[in-house]
Amino acid sequence: MPQLRDIMRVLEQHYPPTLAQDWDKVGLVCGDPQNQITKILLTVDVTAKVVEEAEEIGAQLIVAHHPFLLRGVNTIATTTPKGRLLHRLIKADIALYTAHTNADSARAGVNEALAKRLGLRELAPLSAAPTALDRLVVFVPHKQRDAVVDAVDAVIGPVLGDYTRCAFWADGTGTFTPGAGANPTIGEIGRVSVVPESRLEMVIPRNKRARAVRAMLDVHPYEEPAYDVIELAHTSRDEGLGRIGLLTKPLPFAEFVRAVAGALPSTVVGVRGSGDPQRLISRVAVCGGAGDSLLADATRAGVDAYVTADLRHHPASDVLEADGPALVDAGHWATEWTWLPVAAELLDEEFGPEVGTTVSEIVTDPWTVRI
Repeated sequence: MPQLRDIMRVLEQHYPPTLAQDWDKVGLVCGDPQNQITKILLTVDVTAKVVEEAEEIGAQLIVAHHPFLLRGVNTIATTTPKGRLLHRLIKADIALYTAHTNADSARAGVNEALAKRLGLRELAPLSAAPTALDRLVVFVPHKQRDAVVDAVDAVIGPVLGDYTRCAFWADGTGTFTPGAGANPTIGEIGRVSVVPESRLEMVIPRNKRARAVRAMLDVHPYEEPAYDVIELAHTSRDEGLGRIGLLTKPLPFAEFVRAVAGALPSTVVGVRGSGDPQRLISRVAVCGGAGDSLLADATRAGVDAYVTADLRHHPASDVLEADGPALVDAGHWATEWTWLPVAAELLDEEFGPEVGTTVSEIVTDPWTVRI
C-alpha cells in the first residue's frame, strides 16, 4: 500500500517544486509522510465543504491547487477559519498537499490542461520558465569524492530533466599548510601538505543552494573546504506560465467565447468577452486563474485572443483601446479545475487500483448569485 511520501514523490516528479514562484508556498501542509493512502480528493481550494466531502468519501489526502497558508500566520487556533479547517483535517487524519505555480508552469499542468480543453494545438509557454541554477565547485580528496556527490544529490533531487547524481570531476593535486590554530584532518600543523584531490562540479537548483552547501560541508573531511558557488545564466525551456496554441480552424470571436463556455464547467461567474464579435480568432493564449499579470506577454506574442480570469477593469480597457488581443474572462475556478482530472489520471496510472482518486466538483468560487 503506497504511503503519503510515495504520492508526494509522484506529484513532485510531474510538478517540481523548483518551478514554483519565489513568493509561493507549495508542498505538504499537514500529514504524516508515512501514512498509508488509499483515497485522494483533488480540489482547487480547501473549504469546509471540500473537507466535508473528503470525510464522506474516506480520503486520507487532499491535493489542492491553491496554497492553504500562503501568507505567514502566528496562530492556527480554532478561532480562525483556517485554524478550524486545519484542526478538522488533523483530527480526521487527512493530509493536505498543494501544488500551485509549480503546477501552473509544468507540463501536464494547469495551463496545458486548459489549452487542451479548448482544443489548442502546437503548444508553447506564454512566459517560459527560466532555469534558476547554480554550479557548486569544491575540492575534495579522491576517497571522499563519492560521499560528497551522494550527499548533495540527496538534497537536490533531479536537476537536468529526470537525471540525478549529475557531476563532473577532474583529478589534480592540492596543497596547504595548517596554521597553529587549525585542527587538520589531513597533514600536520606548520608543515606543507600535498594531497591528491578532485575538482568536483555539480549543477544545483538555486532555491536549494543553502541545503546543497550544507550537505557538502557535513560530509567533507576538511576543516575548511575550498568551494565556490557560481550563478549560471538563465535559459528558457518548455515549461512556464500560460500557454500559446492554435485552434484547429479560425472562429469569430463571439463563437469562440461560446466555445470556451461550452468547454469549461459552468459557474455563476460565467464567461465574458471583450473585443469585436466578428474578429477571427486563430492563435490563442491562455492562463488559468488570475492572469492579467501576463496581459503584456499576450500582447507582445501577437495572439488573437487571451483566455484567463479575474481581469481588472483598467488593464482590460487599456488592451482593448490599444487593439491588443480579444479577452475572455472565464472565471478563476473553472479555468483551473481543468487540471484536476489530468493530475488524477497521472496518479491512477502510477498507483492503479491501490489508490482511488476523486475530482471534487464543488465550485469554490466565492460568487454564488448573479442577477
